[in-house]
Formats: sequence, structure tokens, C-alpha cells
Amino acid sequence: MPSGKILVAQGGGPTAVINQSLVGVVLESRRFQHVTRVYGALHGVRGIVNEEFVDLTQETSHNLELVAATPSSALGSTRDKPDIAYCQQIFAVLRAHEIEHFFYIGGNDSSDTVRIVSEEAHKAGYPLRCIHIPKTIDNDLVGSDHTPGFPSAARFVAQAFAGANLDNAALPGVYVGVVMGRHAGFLTAASALGKKFPDDGPHLIYMPERVFALDQFLADVKATYAKYGRCVIAVSEGIHDASGEPIASLLAKEVERDAHGNVQLSGTGALADLLCDAIKAKLGIKRVRGDTFGYLQRSFIGCVSDVDQREAREVGEKAVQFAMWGERDGSVAIKRTGFYSVDYELLPLTDVAGKTRTMEDEFISASGTDVTDAFRLYLRPLLGSGMPDAFRLRAAKVTKVLKP
Repeated sequence: MPSGKILVAQGGGPTAVINQSLVGVVLESRRFQHVTRVYGALHGVRGIVNEEFVDLTQETSHNLELVAATPSSALGSTRDKPDIAYCQQIFAVLRAHEIEHFFYIGGNDSSDTVRIVSEEAHKAGYPLRCIHIPKTIDNDLVGSDHTPGFPSAARFVAQAFAGANLDNAALPGVYVGVVMGRHAGFLTAASALGKKFPDDGPHLIYMPERVFALDQFLADVKATYAKYGRCVIAVSEGIHDASGEPIASLLAKEVERDAHGNVQLSGTGALADLLCDAIKAKLGIKRVRGDTFGYLQRSFIGCVSDVDQREAREVGEKAVQFAMWGERDGSVAIKRTGFYSVDYELLPLTDVAGKTRTMEDEFISASGTDVTDAFRLYLRPLLGSGMPDAFRLRAAKVTKVLKP
């Protein structure tokens, strides 16, 4: 006899809207009479194997709505990347608790976890519906026009660079801002949406889709500084040389690695410092400053796209509908249907799991240091309403008397 039990979990890096998807799952599930319990796993898949569940059925709708509007992962997250043996443990727990629907909100690795668990359930002949709900600020899931979490992070990046540009114009020099993105440059490219006037920064944008050469970078900076008397630069943390080696590891004396053996790119501040040091040493420019946005861009509470909030809620709701009314597992995808509207599809898990989307060539300028109008048109509606704007004095110069 069916148990009517559902389990939802959150994995990977938190975002400003991931809780909208969580609440979408919970509230939509409670609309179905045969659903008896909606459980949440604490700290993603690690919480599943440790059987650390909370009963979200007992949450009030009012409190759920408050949580939905709060950034970061309310259930907690994990960076665990399950292999087959790990996924077999996950399935064993799901089966023991008589879970019939498994929803996992996350990115590339999370979609692969859902795929393996789905296959394990199928091999065992256990009736488990597995749905992956998309989430990542990197915007690197294949099959979707964009991914929940990215628009809000992009809104933050665009506004942060708009502010950095104003600061740099007041006190001219070189500014380097390092943005998240190991393989995909979407978030770094979002810095271009902070520009208003032709001479605004960022003047140079470097994305991991293009090979980075330090000598060419320095030449670009020198030319831009000569033209404007200043230079604002947006750099992806994942920039690399022709061999694919991260620039951060080439310039650094000591390299920090994460749990998966990857060079630690986020939050160290090393790349910004190294690039600034190179500019000072090779170009002789004295006023050079660098920032690493790090975790700030992921869950910034005062800078959330209303479009992102709405769509993150809907992917959670649609995941439940696909699970209850469909006959297959899958990954929810956002499809653009107009300017601007979207629809939702359920893609096969094998089409998404373990794959990485990078920026399309049509979005990157011929120089490789800027974005195209096609990218600006793509991103602008995602940033939502109420984007702040910057203005300039219409300065009418007064004729000099002592120094004509």
C-alpha cells in the first residue's frame, strides 16, 4: 500500500532563491490528498544517509512563505559528491523510510546523484519517483534557458560593478573584481549590465570560455588605462591558460585544493591579489585595487530578482506536478517562450546529469573581453524590476583665469 511519503533536499552552493523551490515542493505536495508526509533532509545527501530528517508537513504555510523569501539553504547543504556506493546508501535509506518521491534541488552533481538513485530504484523494482530541481548561480546546467539562482546573483554582480565603476571614476586607477565561475562565464559577463555610459566600466571582461594570456591581459589594461585614464576589470575565477591550467595556480606560490581535488578558486582572494601585483609590477600603475566577490554574490539578502523568485517557486511546484502526474523521472528545465515568458519541461536525467553548459559564442565579443548585445538582451529581463540607475553631472566648464 502506498505510503504517501515525500523527501526533499538541497545540495551544493546556496542561492538567494533556493528556498522558493523548497517551499514550492512542500506547498504543492500538500495539495495532493494521498501525500501523508513531506520530509526534508538536513544538509543534503549527507543528511539522507545519516537519516537526519525533519517533518515539513508540520510547518505552517505562513512560516514557509517567510522562509521562501529568505536566501540560502534552509535545510542546510553539502558538497558531498556521491558515487554509486554512496547512492546505494541513499536508496537504502529512502526504501527503509518508504519514501515514494525524492526531490533534490541542486546543480550538476545533484542531477547526477538523482540519476544514479533513480537507476538503483529501477533495478530493485522499487516504485520511487526521482526529480531533479535546478539550482546554480553559475547558470551552467544544460537544457535550460537559465537556472534559478543565477538571475539574483547576476543582479548583484551588475550592481556591484556599477558601484565599483562610480568609485573608480571618482578616484581613477585600476580595479579588478573576481567573480565566481569555474567553467562558465555567465556570472562574470553579468558585470556588463552595470554599464550605462560608453566609458563606464567594466572596460574589460575575462571569462573561462576564452584562453587567458597574462601578457595580452597586461596589454589590454595598458591600452584601456591610456584611453580612459582608468580601468575596471571583471575576471572569472576560472580563467585558464591554453593548457587548461587555472591562472590562479600558475601565479600562486601555494595552491589550495577543495575536497574533490580541484584548485580552490572561490573565496581565497588570491587571484585578485596576483593580477593586481602583476599590473603594478609590469605597468607601473600605482593605484590598483582588487576584490573577490566570493560568497557575497550567492545569498545577498538585499538584492534578489523578483523574476528569479517567481521562477524558483514554479520549478519546485512543477517538479511535484511532473512527479504526481507523470510516469518518468527527470530534471525540470526552464524554456524561454517569448520576451519575456517561460514554460517548464521535464528532461531525461541523462541529458543533464554530469554535463556543463558554457557561454555560447554568440554571447562573447570578437575581442573576447566583452559581451555582445545578444547577451544583454538575454540577461536583462532576468534581473527583474527596480534595477537602480546612475547619473552624471552635466558639467559646464568655467573658463580658467590663472591657467588659461
